Amino acid sequence: MTQPKRLGTGIGWRPEIAEAVERMPGIDWVEAVAENLCPGHLPESLLRLRERGVTVVPHGVSLGLGGADRPEESRLAALSERAEALGSPLVTEHIAFVRAGGALTASPSLEAGHLLPVPRTRDALDVLCENVRIAQEALPVPLAVENIAALISWPGEEMTEGQFLYDLVDRTGVRLLIDVANLHTNHVNRGEDPSKALGELPVEAIAYVHVAGGFERDGVWHDSHAHPVPRQVLDILADLASRVTPPGVLLERDENFPDPGELERELGAIRVTLTKARARVVTPSETPAGPYSGEAAATASGTPGAAGNHAADVAVGTRQRLALGQAALLSALVAGTPVPEGFDRGRLGVQARALATKRADVVAKVAVELPEILGDAYRPAFLAYAGGHPMSGGYRRDALDFTEYMLLAGHPEDAETRRRLRAWWLERSGPTPPSQRPTARLARATRRVLLRR
Repeated sequence: MTQPKRLGTGIGWRPEIAEAVERMPGIDWVEAVAENLCPGHLPESLLRLRERGVTVVPHGVSLGLGGADRPEESRLAALSERAEALGSPLVTEHIAFVRAGGALTASPSLEAGHLLPVPRTRDALDVLCENVRIAQEALPVPLAVENIAALISWPGEEMTEGQFLYDLVDRTGVRLLIDVANLHTNHVNRGEDPSKALGELPVEAIAYVHVAGGFERDGVWHDSHAHPVPRQVLDILADLASRVTPPGVLLERDENFPDPGELERELGAIRVTLTKARARVVTPSETPAGPYSGEAAATASGTPGAAGNHAADVAVGTRQRLALGQAALLSALVAGTPVPEGFDRGRLGVQARALATKRADVVAKVAVELPEILGDAYRPAFLAYAGGHPMSGGYRRDALDFTEYMLLAGHPEDAETRRRLRAWWLERSGPTPPSQRPTARLARATRRVLLRR
């Protein structure tokens, strides 16, 4: 495995703090959400940073490498375009599933609008490895994948997180983006020991590290990316940095942005943590062997241990088994169907509410007129809608579907507000390519006539 590029200290680039990031001293690189970028119209701020020699890494959130389906060619092509437009040395994604249902389960396709954990089982690992290899072949630069934060655990898991990641790297050669805040989240929510997870990781595969904040409520840690980095997360960063010098470390903040001085202080705390930990770095010859090195890797995987020996296609039945489990879980979270056997009903309720809240927040950002038109009634109305209407497309589609639901139900009651909402829907829904199904064309035409009235 070739040595990853040395990135240094960075921060997540977001439009809300773009100017502040440009002025911050000591920023070696930034990371931008890939889906929020248009290759032909990159933000001027990112272009200026690149001209100064600041590395920009696109960070994907919608590929769904941990899902039962193969990665979509269009999504891989979009990620490739962004990497090439930015001249990036690598791209990153998540070990998660974000959608379920569809052809493999003969059920409606559902979107989570969030990163959900994959079960740490042989089936899920086989599918993930094949999906990662498909992505590696399609991308123009190396891929690194991130461990995610989770509120829930799958029943019947066969590996720890460290073992799962070790085998993934062994079989695919993929690099790792280790989020130490997510390790803390999983410690609080799932009782997993961060130090044990770090001890099982192939630390030589780390491309870079994420650091972020969150908050605890009723014994559940929420990985909000909207709060200061707590001491516990910095302690995990110190533990990791005492084992290996990470090629890069990046501060994430997605909302509730503080003043630039506070962000700079958090970056300073990260630098101090790394400096103190470097004195205790274990040399490569002293690094403990991972749980699945050598012959053990072959035994755990069921096949000889080299990455090239795992190239056979995953059986359709394996993907179908994973698809059924993921569809049942996602349906329980977003459509109110029964909780699958073995899951914690209370914890699934927490996750379901978190997903609905996130949907409401993101829709309010992509369709800012809705909370302006509906005022204080927007959030309770959307949460009531989300409880019985799963998201089947992106957030812009979700905004239109919510508005259509409200209008067809005769809401809001105030005539002037309803008129403004109807005008917004008619303007935004616009013409679409005609469907090949006559019933779909008729249904759409009927809805537009009703809404115009």
